[in-house]
Amino acid sequence: MRQAARPTRETDAASRNSGTQTIQRAVAVLRVIASRGHGGLRLAEIARHTRLERPTVHRILKCLCEEGVAAQDTASRRYHLGHLAFELGLAAAPQFSLRELCARPLTRLAERSGDTVFLTVRSGYDTVCIDRREGSFPIKALLLDVGTRRPLGVGAGGLALLMHLAGDAIDEVLHANATRLAAYSGLTVPRLAALVKRAQGTGYALNDVHLTHGALSLALPIRTRFGDPFAAISIGAIESRMTPARQTELVTLLRGEVEELERVLAGKTAL
Repeated sequence: MRQAARPTRETDAASRNSGTQTIQRAVAVLRVIASRGHGGLRLAEIARHTRLERPTVHRILKCLCEEGVAAQDTASRRYHLGHLAFELGLAAAPQFSLRELCARPLTRLAERSGDTVFLTVRSGYDTVCIDRREGSFPIKALLLDVGTRRPLGVGAGGLALLMHLAGDAIDEVLHANATRLAAYSGLTVPRLAALVKRAQGTGYALNDVHLTHGALSLALPIRTRFGDPFAAISIGAIESRMTPARQTELVTLLRGEVEELERVLAGKTAL
């Protein structure tokens, strides 16, 4: 009887590469699903956004649904994040202290501005809103809910996270998200590139493309001691409150809090 061939070093490497690729594709699918929030996505939309073949996406979704990381609505046929994604998020939350670190700065900004303040972090080619504070002004600009995921570059926080990157890194992000931008007030790669360039010129990110009708927002990034942007704080208000003069005032308030946070992150001071 012939013995089964023993796996070679090459077949072992191929197996590992295949497994890694499968994981990367599954994570890409989850990120795309999360980017649509409560609306969910159909199979064809997920395939288009991930640039994967539909049979591949279908196999990945089937496995994710079986494991509880994704779920499909039987009526709409749209896919959403599953219960396990929520449970994993709860388990991971205590490991990240950024929300706690930014809690008082966000509150101060909301109190001093009277408007709504958002904390956004980068997640691959996306951004995720992880905290929000509402000011005292009676008309709120609730541009983002906590947990909202968007393509990186969309909104003031997303622009702020791009504005200090190298040109090739910005191009990579914009082209990776190219097929997803139209869902956000018809954004295009050239339009978004122009918004990033404007932010680089003014020193702050301004979202005036009306993702939320009648509202504007501005933002600054929070950077590590090495200059890498990883989070952003933005302030949103109704358009009538966002005059050029008030934008300058808000950016001054924002810059003071961001610079203090960066000193804390660098270990130079304490909040």
